[in-house]
This record gives sequence, C-alpha cells and structure tokens, in this order.
Amino acid sequence: MKPPSHLSPDLPYPRRVQVLHWLTVAALISAAAFILTRDELSSRAWRGWLMEGHRHAGLIVLLLFVARLLVRLGLPRRPHDAGTAWPLRMAAAATHVVLYAMLLGMPLLGWALSSAQGNPVHFFGLTLPPLIGEDEDLADTLQTWHLNAAWVLLGVICLHIGAALWHHFVLRDGVLRRMSRSARP
Repeated sequence: MKPPSHLSPDLPYPRRVQVLHWLTVAALISAAAFILTRDELSSRAWRGWLMEGHRHAGLIVLLLFVARLLVRLGLPRRPHDAGTAWPLRMAAAATHVVLYAMLLGMPLLGWALSSAQGNPVHFFGLTLPPLIGEDEDLADTLQTWHLNAAWVLLGVICLHIGAALWHHFVLRDGVLRRMSRSARP
C-alpha cells in the first residue's frame, strides 16, 4: 500500500524541521568552538567569557532538543524508502536515537558539572537553579563523562555526516537535498 502523497519519503522535510536541524548544527559548532578556543588561551577574563559562551550554546542545544522533540512528535511518521534495506534503516534509526540522547545528555551533564563545581549557570541574564549540590569528587566524574560524551557525540555526528554524503554522492537518492532549504519550491 502506497503512503499518502503528503507523506512521501521523497518530499523535503518540513521547513521547521530543517530550521531546527541547522540551528542545532550551528549551536553545536559554537559550543565546540568556544571550549576549544578557551583551552588555547591564558587570559582569565577571556577564558571565563568563552566558558559562558560554551554554556549558552549548550543550553541552546537543550532548548532546540526540546523543540525538535515537540515538532517530531507533532508530525506524522515519514515512511521509509522501500528501496532501503532494513539493516540500513535500523542503523539510521539507531544513529538518530543516539544523536537525540546526546543532544539531551550533553547539556544536562554540562549543567550538572557546573553545579557540582559550584559555578552558577546563566542563560541570557537568568541564573538557572543548580541541578545538583556542590561536590568536588562528583564534579571530577562529571567532567570525565562530559568529555567522553563529547567524543561519542563527535563520532556519531561524523557517522551522520558520512551517511548523508554517502546518500548524496553514492546512492544519489536525494536524502541530503530533503534537509536543505533548496529542496523547497
């Protein structure tokens, strides 16, 4: 049975899905750029400013995660391309589950880390409540988890990008174009 035409797997993703996707990409790149630049500087003032930028970008990722989840839950499920083998569909689904888990987990780990270190978390003028109490040993553990999670996230993002490029250049099935603005008439 063929899905209704408005649910065709060949149609572009809705504009709001595209916008949230690319805003998340921008926030993740910003968070990484802030923290990597911070590690290269010795100025205490600049390091503090870059850490605040990193925290803001992370909290934006968290807000975008919530928005993405709400949008995704409000949309009908897109049918899969009948030409895609089930192992590939399962790999894609697993990758997306891990990506979503990381988009939730990374900011929460960072927020908890700041709380455990006794550092207040600010978001555009608001001071957010601590997620946990101050605890130096827990802060060390959370720092390790946050860093390890960042490496996992980077690996999954690389897998995601690689799959998008494989779809675009090898399969030529239009998957990448459906997530780009140019796919819309």
